[in-house]
Amino acid sequence: MTRKIFSFSAFIALMMSVLTALVFTSCEKAIFSDDETTGEPDGNLRVRVFQIEKTPFGSLTRAAQPASEVCTRLNFLIYNTDGSRAKMVNQTSDNAGFGTASFQLDEGDYQLVVVGHSANGNPTSTNPLKISFTNAQGYTDTFLSSGDITIEPEESWEVDVTLERIIALCRFVITDDIPADVKKMQFYYTGGSGAFNAYTGLGSVNSKQTVTFDVTDGSQTQFDLYTFLHEQSDNIAMKVTALDASGNELYVREFDVPMQQNHITWLTGTFFNGSSSSSTSVTGVTVNTDWAGETHMSF
Repeated sequence: MTRKIFSFSAFIALMMSVLTALVFTSCEKAIFSDDETTGEPDGNLRVRVFQIEKTPFGSLTRAAQPASEVCTRLNFLIYNTDGSRAKMVNQTSDNAGFGTASFQLDEGDYQLVVVGHSANGNPTSTNPLKISFTNAQGYTDTFLSSGDITIEPEESWEVDVTLERIIALCRFVITDDIPADVKKMQFYYTGGSGAFNAYTGLGSVNSKQTVTFDVTDGSQTQFDLYTFLHEQSDNIAMKVTALDASGNELYVREFDVPMQQNHITWLTGTFFNGSSSSSTSVTGVTVNTDWAGETHMSF
């Protein structure tokens, strides 16, 4: 009868090889997810951001105009036809080559998605139907380009993309003096979405969004609040709270705000006005040339 013997030294060698493989794989994923800023220089697909809305991308260089005035982050995303993410490049405006990324792709059909924004981090993008930001990252002006691309054998492709604004903005403006004991303004709003569908540019989840601003010296009276709408036009329910240094509620007001994709809704009025609680609904429309349009309302 033959006995099989597995020596301790062989066991250690096997475990070390397994651990090495795991660490290498983990590092590959970390680099791919977080540190990749240019992609594969000799790839067969080169993507360049040509325009953001009506602003030529060339004018966004630091020499002419700070890129941060439009977006500080770009996410280049490649999805397979089944919706799984195949490749990704994340860039910030201080990266060399900001606005251009290269990929080496196998022959086949893909979905190319490019997102521009100025959040504090990159969105979760494993699912193209739900590219999502969080309250901690913040919600900012956001732009999108999305389209199909086919890679053929022994061919190289250069694609210029134009990013279009997909966000809606509520610009909340307080016209009366902010009391000295108010240290923060908190905005809690529902009805919009912190995530969007890369194929439609519309919101894809029901989010509870919260944004808090410091107003220590009382000088900030304009507050920008972004959301992705589920339809081209929709309403959000907004609760606005003035807090003291300890986080206690001093003033609370609620608003029903009509909003539209690629439009600014201005909500302007005397917030404090000697009252600690009230509810407001408002209407009115004007148009500008930077965004698709504006809605001016007073409370």
